[in-house]
Amino acid sequence: MSTTAPLPSRARVVVVGGGVIGASVAYHLAHAGERDVLLLERDRLTSGTTWHAAGLMTCFGTFSATSTRLRLDSRDLYGRLEAETGQPTGLRRVGLLEVASDRDRLEEYRRVAAFQRRLGLEVEEVSPAQVADLFPLARTDDLLGAFHVPGDGRVNPVDLTMALAKGARALGVRVVEGTAVEAVTTRRRGALEEVTGVVTARGSIECEVVVNAAGMWARELAEASGVVVPNQAAEHYYLVTEPLAGVAPDLPVLEDPASYGYYREEGGGMMVGLFEPRAAAWKVEGVPRDFSFGTLAPDVERVAPFLERALGRVPAVGSAGIRTFFCGPESFTPDLAPAVGEAPGVHGYFVCAGLNSVGVLSAGGLGRILAHWVLAGRPDVDVAAIDVARFRSWQLAPEHRRARTEEVLGTVYAPHTPGTQLRSSRGVFRSPVHDRLVAAGGHLRDVGGWESPHWYAGPGEHPVAEPTWGRAPWFEQWAAEHRAAREAAGLADLSFLTRLTLRGPDALGVLTRLGAGDLSRDGHRCSTSWLDEDGHLLADVAVLRLSAEELVLQASGTQHGRVLGALRRGLGEAQATVTDRGTEEALLALLGPAAGDVLAAAVPGGAFGPEAFPAGAARRVDVAGVPALVVRAAAGGGAVWELHVPAGSAPAVWDLLAGCGAAYGLRPVGLAALDSLRLEEGRAEYGEDLDTTDDLGSAGRAGSAPRRRLVSVLLLDPEPLLFHGEVLLRDGVPVGAVRSGSYGWTLGAAVGLARVEAEVPVTPAWLGEGAWEVDVAGVRYPARVTLGPPLDPSPVRPEG
Repeated sequence: MSTTAPLPSRARVVVVGGGVIGASVAYHLAHAGERDVLLLERDRLTSGTTWHAAGLMTCFGTFSATSTRLRLDSRDLYGRLEAETGQPTGLRRVGLLEVASDRDRLEEYRRVAAFQRRLGLEVEEVSPAQVADLFPLARTDDLLGAFHVPGDGRVNPVDLTMALAKGARALGVRVVEGTAVEAVTTRRRGALEEVTGVVTARGSIECEVVVNAAGMWARELAEASGVVVPNQAAEHYYLVTEPLAGVAPDLPVLEDPASYGYYREEGGGMMVGLFEPRAAAWKVEGVPRDFSFGTLAPDVERVAPFLERALGRVPAVGSAGIRTFFCGPESFTPDLAPAVGEAPGVHGYFVCAGLNSVGVLSAGGLGRILAHWVLAGRPDVDVAAIDVARFRSWQLAPEHRRARTEEVLGTVYAPHTPGTQLRSSRGVFRSPVHDRLVAAGGHLRDVGGWESPHWYAGPGEHPVAEPTWGRAPWFEQWAAEHRAAREAAGLADLSFLTRLTLRGPDALGVLTRLGAGDLSRDGHRCSTSWLDEDGHLLADVAVLRLSAEELVLQASGTQHGRVLGALRRGLGEAQATVTDRGTEEALLALLGPAAGDVLAAAVPGGAFGPEAFPAGAARRVDVAGVPALVVRAAAGGGAVWELHVPAGSAPAVWDLLAGCGAAYGLRPVGLAALDSLRLEEGRAEYGEDLDTTDDLGSAGRAGSAPRRRLVSVLLLDPEPLLFHGEVLLRDGVPVGAVRSGSYGWTLGAAVGLARVEAEVPVTPAWLGEGAWEVDVAGVRYPARVTLGPPLDPSPVRPEG
């Protein structure tokens, strides 16, 4: 592993970056049978951020099944790696204590504990007195509770990386240090680029696959190939004390997010790490290429107040001698989730970077996931939250990276109470009717860079909403919007949705290959499920055929990168081009049983009855002199009328629809109402309820009765609320978890969609024979579970 080692002219896979992530990817590729792997490190292994990582191996704290399982996989691997390689990893299963000193955190942790316990994490709630027994140095008088994970602990990041590298080399992987990758070379392949090799200061290397695991340098390397990886380095602090009485090697790791700190034994003293609520980005212009084993000058004045609070949890630290006060860079992404997977625009270009200070505890599982993805061509776990395709090019801008990084690092230890929002990098995209949304009192949320109302306070009112696990005052406005859309009419702005146009002589053929659906008629739209070669879902896309050579695609805002990537891969050498319609037009929607009446009033003489304008039909309609494309969709209590309107004319059309709708009880409706309406009707969304591990059977779109199925859940008690991750039990046995939760104002109780897994086919009879409950923060509530929707979505009265 030296620069004197000869550099090969070719390798099938080149892994860029010799930190714990790159070493894990190489190790797992080799174990999966791919031995023609070259790992390149610009300096020495671990020289970026791995060498100074705190080495926490803590699995608790996430509602993500993927994140939970990859952490458990990491912990399991680290426990057996020394026996395999002979190289110690420093793993010590001393346990974890996660403490809560406020009600919101206790509520969150109880929900998380139930969710992760079902996935195999051994976690139990303990009292403050038990915390004092397990961690005698901690102050416990203000604690409300805590959670103990006895199998968690710590690991030595450098030793772990060396063990992974040694294991990879034993299976034939070549590891070369002192060799920086300067560029990735590509060539055109249809609508995509494809990887052909890498360029280093010591020469070029041909390859078919590149894995960018370059840590802090991943963004710049990716951007040179047109790949978006918007990670940004930030300052991260910890201190290590001189030896302290009462600090033993078997002392558990303690995390107290409310005090911004984590605590563990180090050399007989105490390590105190800090995740302050407001951070500092570092080297926004780019991390120096020669930065190795480097430290940063601490900003003592900035972090002193936060550090003082952290020290208050373990008062003895305040009187101990300080051996090390460390500041070093860690890399963070805009949404605090890693960037993983194949780049949507470059075939063979994979990314595993942006680990948000959890690289060590994630490395084992992520290495396995990425190795499978490289070799099988698709992931075998739900990757919706971590797929690199989710990022957009505007997130690379320095001003966005700086502002978001300074905020998002603070959310690592912030409470994750429903309603919490990030405030930086907002308003990148605004609907053409944005001023109307604000004037109506819209409480705006960020949806993929778009500002979209979650609910409306009313004209002239200033919307206020505090995060809460309970009922909030604004629920009254939400309920009114829901009922208007269910019983009368609602007007929604859907401009945040992904909208693409595919044009060209081969356009129809491309979309026919990608997904099932009736695309045989001009002026008709249908829903399509795009599938991979194994029949798993790639995306859900509504396709409107204007002609055989012009088709409009529509999907959720979160699917933008995935749909665009899948479309470009599907194009191949076809004669067709893709354009993004997102900022060219507004997408407005009328919904509810009176929606057709409102549209008829706005367009006198128009024929909008079900016979003249059936579900799925699309027409060019003149709305107050504005040429609009009107589509009738079958959803939302009978009919949803979508109006695609040129951006400049959209405010006038909004005003017309709102004015005509007043006589029919129309209200503007936000995202909260749209979500509660769809969940009452059991309508799943890809990326929330469905993912890459689903097929048509598990999604309920085929006649089969699989053992893994999406079901509707309705609580029988009207008081508790569902959000996400609540565990579903059949006859007292956990069998699934809620994927999306809301409140069904028509039904009078919380409602959601959940995935259940059973040892027998999930049939109506199997569902009906069981006694069902949902665990909400440790309390079990009776529920009704069905394959069909809990509410008949038929309109209250015939519309049109």
